[in-house]
Amino acid sequence: MAAASASASELQTSSGTERDNEPRLDVELLKDTARKALIDTLNAVNGAKTLVLDPTLAGPLGLVTEVALLKHHGVDKMFWLEPGPLTSTTTNVVYLCRPLIKYVKIIADQVKAHTQESQKHRYTLFLVPRVSTLVSRMLEEEGILGDITISSYNLQFIPIAGDVISLENDNAFKELWVDGDETVIYNSALALNSLQKVYGRFPRILGKGDYASRLATLLTKSLPDQPSPLSDPSAPSAPFDSLIIIDRTVDMITPLLTQLTYEGLIDEFIGIKNSHVELPVSLLTLPAAPNPSNPNATPSGSASVTPLVNEKTKKHHLSAATDPLLAELRDLNFSSVGKRLSRVAHRLDEDYKARLQAKTVAQLRDFVGKLGGLQSEHQALRLHTGLSEMLSPKTRTELFNKSLEVQQNLLASYEVSAQISAIEDMIAQGASMQTIVRLLCLASITSGGIKAKSLDSVKRELLQAYGYNYLPLLLSLAAPPLAILLPNPLPISTAPAVAGNKYPFITLRKSLRLLIDDNPEALEEVENDISYTYSGYAPISIRLVQCVAQKSGVISNPAEKSTADDGDGKGKGSNARKLYAHPIVGWKGFEDVLGTIPGKTFDIAQKVSVSINSTASSVVSLMRPHEQTTTTAVFFLGGCTYTEIAALRWVSRQNKGRKFLIVTTGIVSGNSLIDSIASTGKNLSATKDVGTY
Repeated sequence: MAAASASASELQTSSGTERDNEPRLDVELLKDTARKALIDTLNAVNGAKTLVLDPTLAGPLGLVTEVALLKHHGVDKMFWLEPGPLTSTTTNVVYLCRPLIKYVKIIADQVKAHTQESQKHRYTLFLVPRVSTLVSRMLEEEGILGDITISSYNLQFIPIAGDVISLENDNAFKELWVDGDETVIYNSALALNSLQKVYGRFPRILGKGDYASRLATLLTKSLPDQPSPLSDPSAPSAPFDSLIIIDRTVDMITPLLTQLTYEGLIDEFIGIKNSHVELPVSLLTLPAAPNPSNPNATPSGSASVTPLVNEKTKKHHLSAATDPLLAELRDLNFSSVGKRLSRVAHRLDEDYKARLQAKTVAQLRDFVGKLGGLQSEHQALRLHTGLSEMLSPKTRTELFNKSLEVQQNLLASYEVSAQISAIEDMIAQGASMQTIVRLLCLASITSGGIKAKSLDSVKRELLQAYGYNYLPLLLSLAAPPLAILLPNPLPISTAPAVAGNKYPFITLRKSLRLLIDDNPEALEEVENDISYTYSGYAPISIRLVQCVAQKSGVISNPAEKSTADDGDGKGKGSNARKLYAHPIVGWKGFEDVLGTIPGKTFDIAQKVSVSINSTASSVVSLMRPHEQTTTTAVFFLGGCTYTEIAALRWVSRQNKGRKFLIVTTGIVSGNSLIDSIASTGKNLSATKDVGTY
């Protein structure tokens, strides 16, 4: 696959200012709703309180509030919810957790221990996102139901970027496709209903996949009333035109591949958890001020930082709201990041040198006014240069490049047996367990299964190299409904559901134009298509979104014409040259393609009531359809990757009049999916009993 070159990959964000001119939904309303709900939850317990927190909620809560706010509302001390005694100096003890059986048992043990020690406390249990009958039954069986007040904290979608909102449920994929716990579908339906209350209804719900279809069915039903979220007093400036639901198993290939965008690689190699990343402290310290005695010294010189291997790390919030340089870099193919950083460093150098041209007091005052912004940019440049230096050596290792080569050959169906041998060699070379499992699953999906003898051999080597504790992982990957690591031919004992649901990758590769050759003529094609995110491979999930929202992009590259028309050859077409997005007309033209993919295909129309009193609504109704800016919500059930987010942003920039709101159960990568499936024991949810279906 061709490595996307700088000139066009830089185009992916060069038009950022243009797209911001069009109205976009204000997702900060959701953050305000979550913060207000948390304050109300804490205030429901009068007086000082000890907060015992589910560790998996710490990251999501950190995106909507801060410790100071908790203390302001009576939290005296905070503890993790984990086995062992609990020491509380306050009368009130507040538990905040997801309704998992393991947490209920810990709470019961701690309350019983306090009773035996004659400690008197008032216990309150807030379940996230809703109360559970089973939790009450379990506490009753433990004999402590009368000692605990049970309520809920309705934490739903959390904004993690201006166009991305997430339930931040790391285990959604495992719960659905390994544990068989469909609670996440119901919770997603409640959250999407709340979204409609804030921004307006989805006129049309489309999607692909069996679980996605169940979610769509729930959305058309009347669900229990929830606390009303904060609503925008004015009508939405960019109302929804549709909701597209993508079931994660409809496209398992994309998360198994190595992400090649800047933000994607950070997630692959360092790990991004709830928009936070662990970085060496030296990268996060403020740079030294420019030396007045040496005005010709380039400030960007200090941007080159080689972090110490054993240096202490600190959590850093990756946010484009506070770091404009991240907004420029995050969606670029990594091969373009170096040039972009060099350009920024050169511009900063010129800006710093402007003080030498400042002769008058007014000019000096202007420079001093800009100095704060320059220093912030300087720190951002230093951070991202250091991050790039951390990533670059990893992308040059033999194992990394061998993994990319195997992925490329499997996507092209080139000598599959040789790729299986290469995977075996990588085990001997010390590749990580996650890398090997990802490649094996990729080989199975793209080739319709792996020869039984070869698969048994690789499995045996994998277990001997990494440990027999990974046997349940291999069994889960082969079992329905996941079934992404299978032999070919399938044994006679294979369940009919598995045998009849083979993934038609080779057919899709042609019909959805997934793969672009790595010849020089095709390089420009890579750069002008969503395939730039994987250096020549287009994510199937985003191609399916294009089947609904940008049909021409499936057949040919929408950016080709505007790029060819530009005189400077850099593809920076003016906003006026963009075509208006076509109306949502369903899967029209791609029904046959959708029919080959396992899982239900659906297209449901909903009645939308328009507020007569809304001035904004009446203005919108007077506009011609193509002059409105609408929002298409794309919901990934089971999680999405940073590369899919980057690809959707690229699609959004190609036309006027349509923006995308990316909605997901959580951010995933191939490693995080494999790790979650490999985790020992099931995170049994205690909400499955509620009559949700």
